[in-house]
This record gives sequence, structure tokens and C-alpha cells, in this order.
Amino acid sequence: MRSKKAERKPLSFSTTMRNPNRIVSFLNCLLPYENQILTHELIMKVVYKAIKEKLYTPLIVNRTPDLAYIMKNDDEKYSDKQIEFIIEMSPQKHKEAGFEYGWDSRFDTIFKLPMEFGFVKYAMGEPIKISTTGHMLIDALNEEEPNEEKIQKVFLNSMMKYQSNNPYRKNANSNVPLILLLQVLRLLKEDTKENGAGVFRQELSLFICWPNSDAKALYNKIKQIRGKVGYTYSDEYMYEICLELLGASDEQRNRFKLSQICGEAVDEYIRKMRTTGIISLRGNGRFIDYNAWEIDKINYILENYSDYKTFETKQEYFEYMGGVDTTVISMESAAPSDTTDLRKSVLKRFAAEYSKETIYSELHKICNKTASNDYMLKLLPGPVRLEFLTSIAMVQNFDELDVTPNYSIDDEGLPSNTAAGGKADIICFDKEYQSLVEVTLMCGRQDQVNNEIIPIRRHLLEEKKKKENTFSVFVAPVIHEDTKQIAEWYKFKEDLDIAVYSIGEFVDKIKQEDKIKNLLG
Repeated sequence: MRSKKAERKPLSFSTTMRNPNRIVSFLNCLLPYENQILTHELIMKVVYKAIKEKLYTPLIVNRTPDLAYIMKNDDEKYSDKQIEFIIEMSPQKHKEAGFEYGWDSRFDTIFKLPMEFGFVKYAMGEPIKISTTGHMLIDALNEEEPNEEKIQKVFLNSMMKYQSNNPYRKNANSNVPLILLLQVLRLLKEDTKENGAGVFRQELSLFICWPNSDAKALYNKIKQIRGKVGYTYSDEYMYEICLELLGASDEQRNRFKLSQICGEAVDEYIRKMRTTGIISLRGNGRFIDYNAWEIDKINYILENYSDYKTFETKQEYFEYMGGVDTTVISMESAAPSDTTDLRKSVLKRFAAEYSKETIYSELHKICNKTASNDYMLKLLPGPVRLEFLTSIAMVQNFDELDVTPNYSIDDEGLPSNTAAGGKADIICFDKEYQSLVEVTLMCGRQDQVNNEIIPIRRHLLEEKKKKENTFSVFVAPVIHEDTKQIAEWYKFKEDLDIAVYSIGEFVDKIKQEDKIKNLLG
């Protein structure tokens, strides 16, 4: 039987895997079954594990009060019978090529993107293979604290090789998305008539639909559009240009939605490009550009990966994608040794541009797992966004307070990763007190006590040796009762002040106070 001819399709990354750490967590579920033959029985073991660890949540969970309660409480675990019930009541009306209808196809949906990125290879009746890069991700996740920098470098290693027409996709559009983006950015930077800000967000729809690797032609298309309409045009205008690029038939016009080409796919494209650490946001997310601190990596990638081989077989592609370029992995950032001033200046700018009520609302959204509609904030991973928003709230609400967040940043001063282990998420000073602020999205007893309160106590003991008037603040979506009790115990036993707040309590408190010391009582 002749295989169906590939058609031109928009580049589409799975939205089920927005967060890189989510990909790694699913790989971790697969690890015990490495080299075993993939069967329906094995798939159900992986599904069981993913549900048990709350990585995958079928709709029946939120529709069943006792299951929904367990899902929302990190300390609660599903029983074996409950997981069996969840699976039985979630038949998965889904079909993927090469997989039986139902859970087998759902498994493929979950792991398809990690497979395209070269982290894993599987097929029914064949052994599961995890690549070198897949193992690097798993190892980074399982360190004492997840190694975000290592995870970022592995994604760069993957994205600089990822091909839109790889053997897992039937797409007549053929390019390496990251390489195409870098090449166009270089051409725009060399153009003295451009402002050097990079690619306009709405122009990214062109990248998603571009048919080949001709960066010069794409650059010329961008110049043509800017010359004609500048940066003021509707989504419908760009949508029609993209449909023309795709050579879309009437049937395809109904299938290729404007909301995808000009909305969801663009947001996901930015997220995936930003996982590499070499792409920055400009103009509050209106443009994307080189991260100038990573120019050595960018030049290396363009020099060594602009010409690339395409692959006919999945095995060849897997070996290529799963291999490690030790040079790019080992290259260090050229970021200044001290980025404090940039971090603080950007923080103050956002504190001035956003209203207090907007920041409160965004804090509630992230802790309630509600999507943000903000142009830029929605592109930041949840834990990073929480540190950023909390820092902004502290600047806005406390007089004469010096706020220094410790999240890592790009060359624009926007957060890229959470604060590294060994230091407080946010350090605040005024004339009287030093406060160490820790924030987390984790709500379970073990996570809050072992991963947060115990390290907070250690940091606080060290800092009080330098400045006696030092206390800590711990903020989470909800606070476990044991977390409160242990904080009280440290006050009684060692005279350590650890103020604990749910996000709702924190917002209500800072609305009423103008001095950080008042968080103590």
C-alpha cells in the first residue's frame, strides 16, 4: 500500500508537554521498563505509574469529589483500587497510527514529543530505548535539587538538531526551526534599517508555516510585511499569508485554525525556543531575540548545524538526536558574574508598569493552576513566574525595601530559571531587618517540610550569624498544618522566625502592611 504523500502543515509542538520538567518526569516513569518490549500490558504499567504520581489526570478525577480531593492534596495518594477505577472509567477515545485505539494511543500521544526530541524510542513489539540525552535529563531531575541548567543544555542539544520533517512526522515543510530562527535573527541584526529588537511576535506564524530552510527568503518576507504594514496588522492578515505559504486547500483552511497558527502554536513555539536558554524576550514579550550572553553558543550552532543531514529511518534519527555534542553542552554562559543590578532594575520596571491588583490576580492564577492571559507572563514556567510575581509584589507593597530575587535571568533581565539551591529565592533588606523569602508551588507535607522548611532553617541559622535581625517568609498555595507546627517548633527551640503564609494570606497581609517586619505578626 502506497503511503500517503506528506502535506505542508504548521509546526506544532504538543501542548501536553509545555514544561520541560514534565517531559523529564514522564521519562522517569518509563525508566524502569527500559529495554523491555513495548506491549499493551507494559503500557498500562506506565499509565498506572503516571496516574499514581499525578503526572496524568483523566477527566474522571475532577468529576469525582474524593478523587479530586486526592489530586489537589500532595500528601494524599490514590489507592490501587482508585487507580484501577480511574483507568476503567477513562477509556481514552483516541487513535494513533501503529497503536490500538484507547490507552495504547494515549501513551503514544504522551511520549511522541520526547521521542521526536530524541530522548526515547519505542514502537509496539519493540524494546524501549532511552538515549544518552534522555538519561541526562533523568539524572538532572533526580539530583538532590533538579539541575535546571543541565536540563536547559540538554534541550539546547536537542532543539539545535530537531527537524520539522523528521521521520515521526509527515510534513512537507522541511527545516530546523531553531536554526531558521537564529539565521533570520542574524540577518535582521545585520540590517542597519532594523531596530535590532529581533522578530516580532506575530511574525512567528511565518516560521511555523515556512516550507523550507531558506532563511534569506523568510527575512525578505518579513521585510516586505514590515515595509507594507509595519507592526500593525490583524491576526487575519498574517493567517492569510500563512495559508498561502501552506498552499492550503479549502479542506485544509477549515482544519488549520487561526487560533492555532496565530495563537497557541506561537506561544508553544516561544516556550520551546526558550527552553534552550539562548533566546530572550524583548519589549515585554513583543519580540524574541538572541540572548546576547549566549552568543558563543549561537555562533557555534550556526557554524556547525546550519548544514544538516535529513533522515529516512527512525533509528538513524534517534541516534542523531540522542547523541551529545559535548562542546555545546560544556560551553559556559558569558553572563556577568553579578547580574543583581539588572535583575533589580527590571523588577522595578515591572512593579511600576503592572498594577498591584494585576499582580495579586496573577499570583492567585498561578497557585490555582489557572492560565494567565498576560502577553509575557504566560511564557514563564510556573515556578519561575511565582518567584517573579512575588518579587514584584514585595517591591510594590513595602516602603524602602531592597528586593533581590535570585532567579537566573536572560540578557533582558527576565527570569529564565528558578533560584539555584543554597540561597534564598528572594532576599529583602530595609534599615531594620533582613528577610529571606522562599516560595513554592508544592503543597504536600513532605515537600514543604523536607524540601523547604528544613533548608530554610539552615539558611536562617547561617544568616543570623551575619545579621541578627533576620527572619524567613515561606509562601505556598496552601500551607500544610505540619509546616506551621514545625515553624513554631523552630521558634520555640532555636528562636528562629519563619513566617508561613498561603498565597491568599500573603496577598491579604501585604495589602495591609508597609513594613516587611510586620509579616512576623
